[in-house]
Amino acid sequence: MNTESIPNPHIRFSYEDYRSLVATSDKRYELFDGDIVMVPSPTTVHQQISRNLEFLLLAHVRAGKLGTVLDAPMDVVFGAGADREVAQPDLLFVRAERRGIIGHDAIGGPPDLVVEILSPGTEARDCGYKKSLYARFGVAEYWIVDPKAQAIEVHALGTDGYEMKGRYRKGDRFASPLFPGLTLPLDEVFEAE
Repeated sequence: MNTESIPNPHIRFSYEDYRSLVATSDKRYELFDGDIVMVPSPTTVHQQISRNLEFLLLAHVRAGKLGTVLDAPMDVVFGAGADREVAQPDLLFVRAERRGIIGHDAIGGPPDLVVEILSPGTEARDCGYKKSLYARFGVAEYWIVDPKAQAIEVHALGTDGYEMKGRYRKGDRFASPLFPGLTLPLDEVFEAE
């Protein structure tokens, strides 16, 4: 009897596989549960929102010496060993007292804040798997920015995962305990050129 081995249709990639791929590619990738996922190029509106929000946060963080604000592409490595996962959030913040997790080419642990700006190709993952991943590893706040609705959902880590603290729209202002003294004007976040 002739038997053929049928390969496993689901190949789990390791962190080392991921690092080898990104070292030789000009594309952006993330690693989730053994799957390597290509990150689509952002739209102009996405980039304008990212820049506006980053500038507002960065000015306040620098003035108060609160920590570090970084934008994509920056690997954030969650977990250890074979189960490591890698996300590239649109923006992230690490408090000054936790700067030790910032490495030369990656963030080695959960940032204090992660911001994802929704795109048609990433919305399901941003609101599903990534939200669960960030909560599981202890990201204190997760902001989901919706360019179409011109709104930001603010999620804070609670005892059972994320709790939505509010949904703010263009015209609103909101504050986060991560940034004492800062009230974010969403008119400026969603300002287009």
